[in-house]
Order: sequence, then structure tokens, then C-alpha cells
Amino acid sequence: MPVTPDDIREALTAIRLPAGGQSLPDSGRLSQIVIEGERVAFAIAIDPTEAQAMASVREAAQQCVEAMPGISRALVSLTADRPSGEAGGGSPGAAPAQPLREPGTRKTPSPNARAQKIEGVKHVVAVASGKGGVGKSTTACNIALGLAALGLKVGVMDADIYGPSMPKLFGLSGKPKAGPDRKIIPLENYGVKVMSIGFMVDEETPMIWRGPMVMSAITQMLREVNWGELDVMIVDMPPGTGDAQLTMAQATPLSGAVIVSTPQDLALLDARRGVAMFQRTEIPVLGIVENMATYICPNCGHVEHIFGHGGARDEAVKLGVPFLGEVPLNMAIRETSDAGRPVTATEPDSPFAIVYRGIARALWENLETGGFRREAPAIVFE
Repeated sequence: MPVTPDDIREALTAIRLPAGGQSLPDSGRLSQIVIEGERVAFAIAIDPTEAQAMASVREAAQQCVEAMPGISRALVSLTADRPSGEAGGGSPGAAPAQPLREPGTRKTPSPNARAQKIEGVKHVVAVASGKGGVGKSTTACNIALGLAALGLKVGVMDADIYGPSMPKLFGLSGKPKAGPDRKIIPLENYGVKVMSIGFMVDEETPMIWRGPMVMSAITQMLREVNWGELDVMIVDMPPGTGDAQLTMAQATPLSGAVIVSTPQDLALLDARRGVAMFQRTEIPVLGIVENMATYICPNCGHVEHIFGHGGARDEAVKLGVPFLGEVPLNMAIRETSDAGRPVTATEPDSPFAIVYRGIARALWENLETGGFRREAPAIVFE
């Protein structure tokens, strides 16, 4: 018979909390349990100050569920997006509910806030867009390679669960292996470490996952991968302002975000939403990139602004955020990306590679001199 959520809760009664010895299901900390085939996902609610103490509970819960017949993988995450004991799950012995704050007030960061930091990673930068189809993943890939060309240690985490592009862009295939510490070893090409859900599933398999599965997968790719020492981790975000973006904002201390947009008004409207979302979660916007800015005919040299020109630069000035640069619309960028030979790595002397390296250099200068390092955000309830 298929495993049910009740079966999983029954198995998890063997997992005891470090304070008081209460079973995990009785603590009221479990989220909804989602089962998709042989995969299971759920979250354990904690207070941010419990992150270190509850790490062993999360690992024990994962091992417990993965030992059940019919289960091949358990995606278990710790979440502090709602204090334990709030309405909908509190019980005696659970951590006390935290008072809601007045709008505009901010909780003093916990001394253990840096427990959420990814070990060995100096900066985490999200590359995002308000909508799809603006070349965000191609830009993220080439920015990462531009940073590597500066001599930096760089990794890329593909957070676009429904449309992972990094395996194709970096020309990578195969499944990552687990190291002796059970952490996943990322694949590597062109001097950049890469982790993507695309390595775990067939290229044509649709990712029909609910929110908890997505959030757990992102959390595990951040924290259960042996990234080693990195100067910068580039996170390729899915388009929009949904679960993945909020998970990133709450699960790790992002150094900032880069917004990718094309020049036309429709794309800029969505880019504004992306900027507003990161600002609302107190994540600095490190800059805006205008993609597909100009088309130059390879035969006659005629310049055409197919999507307009300068819109993203003007928007950056209007919003008071840095403008990192503009990337032309060119066949070479598309062809090398589709072939897994990104232009910044394989044609380093081309004008397009020079543009990407310039964007990467401006981003790195913002990171190192702009004071963008931050603790995980305090979420304000309104």
C-alpha cells in the first residue's frame, strides 16, 4: 500500500526534541506532509535561535522517513517563517508563540542569526526577473563565469525548480555523488561549481511539485551540498515573486539581488515588482542588467532597438539602484548557450564576453565596497 501522511507522522513519533523529549508530531511543529510518488517533503517550524539545536532533529527526521518502505527521498527543511506555537499547530511543550510586531518595527537580530549562513560561502547573490523570457538564466551563467574570470571562486545554484537551465548552459549531465559526510558534491565546468534539480530528474520530466516540495528542495541544495570555499554563489531564481524567492529571503542571508530585464515597458513593469519584493524583504538590489538591449545586423552593421533601448538604465536611475550594464541581442550568445559553451568561457575575447565581465566586475565592486553584507531578514507581520 502507498505510504500516507499518517504513516509518516507515526514513524516520526520516534524523533524526540532536544528540550523536553516531546515527539516531533506532538510538538505541533510539522507542516503539511506532501507525498509525490516516492518523494516526501515537509518542514519543521523553529525559532531562529534554535537553528543549530534543531539541525540534528531535521537530519534524524529525514533518515527516519527515507528508511520507510516505498520512500526514496525525503526533503525536510527547518523554517522560521512562522514562529512555533502560532495558531494552527501549537501544543503543550512547543516553543512559545512570538508576539507580532507593529508594522515598520524591526526585531533585533538574534545572536545566532549567522547560523543561517552557508558555511564557506562569502556572498550569496540572487539573479532574478519579474517575468520569464528575458534571458535571466543566460545572464546568471555568464555573470558567474565573468566572476570566475576575475580569479574568484564561484558556484551557481539553480533555484528554478520548474525550469532548470544550468545543466544545459554549463554543458553538464549526470547525477552528483554524495561525499563521506553525506553532503552532495556539485558538478563543475569552466571552473564553476553547479547544483541543479535538473541533475536529479530526466530533462523531459515535468516538475509537478507543490510549494513545500519546492521550498525543501531549495533549502537542501543550499545547505546539503558541499560547496567548499566560495567568494560568490550565484542563485538563478525562477521568474516572479513566489515561494522560491521568499524561501531564499528567509533561509539564507543574501548579500543582494540582481534584476534582469529587457528594455520594453512590459518587462520593466515586472522588473519593478521584483525590485519592490527584494526591498520589502530588506535585501539590497545590487543592480539592474538590461538584456537584449541592441541588435546589430551581422551583414550590414545596421543597429536596431527591437525591444527599445535604455529603459532598464532609466528605471535603475528612477529606483535609485546601480545599473550594471547592457547586453546586446546576438546570435552568438544564443548559439553558445544552447550548446553548453557559454560565450564568456569559450570566446573570452569576444565583445559579448567583455560585456559580461564588465557586469561581473561592477557587481563584485558593489559587493566588496558597497556595504551590502547583511544578516537574515526579520519578517514584519502586518
